[in-house]
Amino acid sequence: MSITVHHLENSRSQRILWMLEELGLPYGITRYERDKRTMLAPPALRAIHPLGKAPVLEHDGRILVETAAIVEYLVEVAQGRLGPPQDEDGRLLYRQLLHYAEGSMMPPLLAILVASKLGPLGWPARRPLRSMLAVHLNWLDAELAKRTHFVGDTFSAVDIMMSFPLEAARNRAGLDSRYPHLIEWLDRMHARPAYRKALDAGGPYAYA
Repeated sequence: MSITVHHLENSRSQRILWMLEELGLPYGITRYERDKRTMLAPPALRAIHPLGKAPVLEHDGRILVETAAIVEYLVEVAQGRLGPPQDEDGRLLYRQLLHYAEGSMMPPLLAILVASKLGPLGWPARRPLRSMLAVHLNWLDAELAKRTHFVGDTFSAVDIMMSFPLEAARNRAGLDSRYPHLIEWLDRMHARPAYRKALDAGGPYAYA
């Protein structure tokens, strides 16, 4: 087995390093730094995949993109570890949240980031965008009031997927003590040995 993660600093690809550490799968890393002016990935990443975005996973000659797709693939490689539970309701919740992290949670966070870069032009958008995100945070906090992890009481790939949007929300979009269950969950995730190993492997990460 030969796994290489094309890892961009301060990006979604940190989750893939964490996933691999949790699974105990051997891997290598090719690191990329963002352009200091634009904060975009360097052109070298386009040589790996035309989109030029991270994460990109290479495995035995295959090139995979999209975080959730890579996570699902690694669950298969690991013969189901960190995958969905056996009961039907649990499987459905797992599937929904695995894709919710990028499909629903990240768009308002990205919009908040763009608005913050626009200076005064972005001010009118900030309050409605934060209100939009608050709907997500309130729902997620209520869900974690019921259980210790996002899918039942067992750590799964969904917890890994949810880490980046919630780290970004705490960094720049109002996730604070008003959402105690989310803060407690994030602190527990950051304390996991595999998370710490992934930080050591990936290099500086602004959201930990």
